[in-house]
Amino acid sequence: MPTPLYLAAAVAVSTAITWGLRALPFAVLGPLRRSSVTRFLALQMPTGIMLILALYTLRDLRPTPWTAMVPTVVALAAAVGLHLKTRNAVISVLGATALHVLLSTFWHAG
Repeated sequence: MPTPLYLAAAVAVSTAITWGLRALPFAVLGPLRRSSVTRFLALQMPTGIMLILALYTLRDLRPTPWTAMVPTVVALAAAVGLHLKTRNAVISVLGATALHVLLSTFWHAG
C-alpha cells in the first residue's frame, strides 16, 4: 500500500505537469503572433485541410460502374461548391457529408 507521502508526491507531480502543459501554449503565444510562418500557415491551411479531406474521401474509390460512384462524386462537387460559396470549412464538410450519407443510403446503383 502506498504511503500518504508517496500519494501526495504523485498528485503534486501530476498537478505540476498538467498545469505546465496547459500554460505552455499561452507562454509561446506572443512570439507565434509575430511569426511570418504562422501568418502563412493561417492563410494556406484551410485549403490544405480541404484537399486532405477530399483525397481521404476518394481513397476507397475504385474503378466501378459510374452509377456506383455517383454519391461520392456528387458529394465531392457539393463540398467544393459550398466551400467556394461560403469559404467556411465547417459548412462545406458538414453539408457534403450529409449529402453523401443521404445519397449512399438511398442511391441504388443498378
